[in-house]
Amino acid sequence: MPDFSIIIVTWNALHHLKTYLPSVWEHSRDKAEIIIADNASTDGTAEWVARRFPEMKIVTMERNHGYCGGNNRAASHARADNLIFLNNDVEVTSGWLDPLKKMLLSDIKLAAAQPKLRSWNERNYFEYAGAAGGLLDRYAYPFCRGRIFDTLEEDTGQYDVPCDISWASGAALVVRRHHFLESGGFDETFEFHMEEIDLCWRLWNRGYRVRYCPESVVYHLGGGSLPPDSPRKIYYNYRNNLKMIFKNLCSWQLPGRLLMRMILDGVAFFRAFLRLQWRECGAILRAHLHFYRSLPDLISARASLKTARITVSDKTVLRPYSIIWHYFFRGRKTYNSLPETGN
Repeated sequence: MPDFSIIIVTWNALHHLKTYLPSVWEHSRDKAEIIIADNASTDGTAEWVARRFPEMKIVTMERNHGYCGGNNRAASHARADNLIFLNNDVEVTSGWLDPLKKMLLSDIKLAAAQPKLRSWNERNYFEYAGAAGGLLDRYAYPFCRGRIFDTLEEDTGQYDVPCDISWASGAALVVRRHHFLESGGFDETFEFHMEEIDLCWRLWNRGYRVRYCPESVVYHLGGGSLPPDSPRKIYYNYRNNLKMIFKNLCSWQLPGRLLMRMILDGVAFFRAFLRLQWRECGAILRAHLHFYRSLPDLISARASLKTARITVSDKTVLRPYSIIWHYFFRGRKTYNSLPETGN
């Protein structure tokens, strides 16, 4: 039985697999089975993998189920107790699995983890998608140790101590298989973006922990699915963030925090309006309309999650300050410059 089942979802990205999959095979084959979840690619992905890496398992989908659906379906084919959801544009390094295994063995309450994510293009810098572990501010805005908004830090060893984090990046997400299945896997209504944050929040609410493992290092290209200024990406980020808050935030905090998020989204809409950024305005508006239409389903989802919830507050998930205030008004661009408490 392998220590890990590495699941790589891909759709018409054979060029990425040719670049990054050899490193995954070289540095993982002794401790992991590797599963390629092919979302009905038409670029010869399955055929190339079968020829180049016949030992890998290929799960071929009948259509493109996206990141969430592809991973959920591939997870049922995994044999190991620990899953690693790895993007198809990630280069792994020698020995990257050993620290992750050690961390999982050290704590039965640990449900998920992530390695250190560095940029594939600028290899001394952290990578946008996960850096040194994901966090959420008091209004559930995501940021990372090593990356706040668009400011990326150089890795000088400042985040080389393992620690609890709010969420682990979906670019290289390690999660115990039974916790993943027990919690329902990725929420497929999210489609793209923040599905891993939602999953980790649910795990925290069930009384488990999520950790950052700095001894394990991978390099992520990133930005392959949607460019940062894409209206579609903006739409998913605003929409899914609201859905995530509504599903997971504790009851006594939900009304006030959700109202403040809507106000802040309104400020972002007004800012885009003044700058004549019509596509961004449209994306924010569509995101909110979708959220309002989804409320009946979200209420049902929240009710079902409530029965499995153990925690009574969100102190372990949400930082007590506003990242917008500190970044844009106080000029604090790095994680180590942020306060531990305060507004």
